Amino acid sequence: MDSPKQNIVKNIAQELDCGFDCYYNSSTDEIIAIPNFSQFSDKEDFKEAFRESLEKIEKHHSDFIKFEALESFESFKIMERFVEQVADEKLKTDLENILTNKKPFQNFKHKIDHSEFRQSWFEFKQSELEKIVENQLNS
Repeated sequence: MDSPKQNIVKNIAQELDCGFDCYYNSSTDEIIAIPNFSQFSDKEDFKEAFRESLEKIEKHHSDFIKFEALESFESFKIMERFVEQVADEKLKTDLENILTNKKPFQNFKHKIDHSEFRQSWFEFKQSELEKIVENQLNS
């Protein structure tokens, strides 16, 4: 059974995987997830849609730890680490080639989605994201 802390780490990691920034209040265990607003063309619409959450974070900002959605280079590193531990030599070679060519994210996803390693990838990525969250919580 997961401990409450493991659940928090897992939830934050899942939000980050969706491209959300996360704010965690360690005294209340509250998690607020907000899409990274660089994805929005209209800042005012964004601020209106997430007004309550943004106000709560602003008002209590010293209580929150911010976890930012991964930069693409960080996501890329996770893909590289996954490829390093793939036992299937053919898939490993295919994925290594994909990572060195154009559109690595799109092509990696396509290759993994159509392989028997799809679930392994999701579990690996979740585990890597949880490590990032735990490191940040512990620092």
